[in-house]
Amino acid sequence: MGTPVSGPGQFSQRTDKAVSNANSTLPDAQYGENKDFQEQKAGAAMASSPGGMDIGSLMGAMAPSAVGLGEPSSQPDTPVTDGAALGAGAGMEAIAAPDASAATDQMKSWLVAMEWIANQPGTSDANRNMIRNMKTML
Repeated sequence: MGTPVSGPGQFSQRTDKAVSNANSTLPDAQYGENKDFQEQKAGAAMASSPGGMDIGSLMGAMAPSAVGLGEPSSQPDTPVTDGAALGAGAGMEAIAAPDASAATDQMKSWLVAMEWIANQPGTSDANRNMIRNMKTML
């Protein structure tokens, strides 16, 4: 795109510098507030260039388990249809959720404490509704 060009006449003066200079001090600072403001600004240094970030260093290297499209499979004996309802390989049971009975037993053990929390005067309506829903599911 390029740098925007100033307009004619009264619009020929740049205003972006005036705005950045206006934010350099507090307008109606009380005693000592401007000094604190300047210290906070000095502690939070701005980036030198907006496009200078290296995303690779922020996110880390690509996961070692990722396989490119042109590379051979890391599981050559597993069919593509593994986990699908039709075709070779394991069926839908391969991707089934774990048994929920252990989680249900754990929630039942918490139910007494949760009812006590729901009966406290400062408990929110959302919390009470969540506990009521949990009781109906169990």
